[in-house]
Amino acid sequence: MPKKTEPTGPQFSALSLSSIRAKRALEDNKKVVVRETVDLPTEAFTETDMLLQWTNYAKRLGDKGFKIMESLLLINDPVLNGTTISIELPNEGSKLDFEKEMNGLLGHLRGHLHNHNITIEVIVNENVAVKKALNDQDRYNRLHEINPNIDLLRTTFGLDLNV
Repeated sequence: MPKKTEPTGPQFSALSLSSIRAKRALEDNKKVVVRETVDLPTEAFTETDMLLQWTNYAKRLGDKGFKIMESLLLINDPVLNGTTISIELPNEGSKLDFEKEMNGLLGHLRGHLHNHNITIEVIVNENVAVKKALNDQDRYNRLHEINPNIDLLRTTFGLDLNV
């Protein structure tokens, strides 16, 4: 036969004055203490400091196995405008993934940079780049733009473009 467990703490009837007092005391204990933002630090920081902490956070996520989030953080360098950090992401899906991790990132940046006025602005840039197939002549012309000495290489080894 299973043993009955005895309840811990005093038992009150749901309709008694004691239970009402106990419920009020419990509600008073559950109230959250809100810290005023006046007490929070707002030290100045540079874009270099911000980039350093940004990459440290990304590396920490990568070490924990969150490789996708790490790549989202490192996809573009964020830009600092006052205390607003702007990051450009390629699509809405990556924006949603980024926003899931944004509170952790904000906490890290605010703590390590000692500035609780930091905000992050996410910009989605869905420019569709026209990609065209390049033939041998196009590739050669592009290489020639980068390094004109490619002509010397072509003539020295007797290379010819099959156009």
